[in-house]
Amino acid sequence: MPNYHSPMHFEIPVDDMDRAIAFYKGLFGWEITSSGPDFTDYYMIKTVPSDGSARGINGGMMKRADPNQHPINYITVENIDEYLGKVESLGGVVLMPKMPVKGMGWNAVCQDSEKNSFGLWQDDKNAA
Repeated sequence: MPNYHSPMHFEIPVDDMDRAIAFYKGLFGWEITSSGPDFTDYYMIKTVPSDGSARGINGGMMKRADPNQHPINYITVENIDEYLGKVESLGGVVLMPKMPVKGMGWNAVCQDSEKNSFGLWQDDKNAA
């Protein structure tokens, strides 16, 4: 069974930290907290428990250092259509609509409130 809402690896550069935190908390329900006084422009993102009880990886969010700094991360979701709607309702944009990967699943590429590209993935062996 897939571990929903967990990317393989990520670090997200942003221009407006508060707006980005609101977007990702609203979309995936991630826990996002400050790294502390020594790293004021870096926030920790927890998508899975740190104790290893769930498969996945946690990441970070930091102030964009370079205008060309644009990550893309694929995130597994239960229902890609539902999440494409959520992306748009939270101020994001669908860049590449849902497309099948035959015999594997569905993917789409979106842009968040900070103009970062990311992908959505839904497992589905019946995808045509």
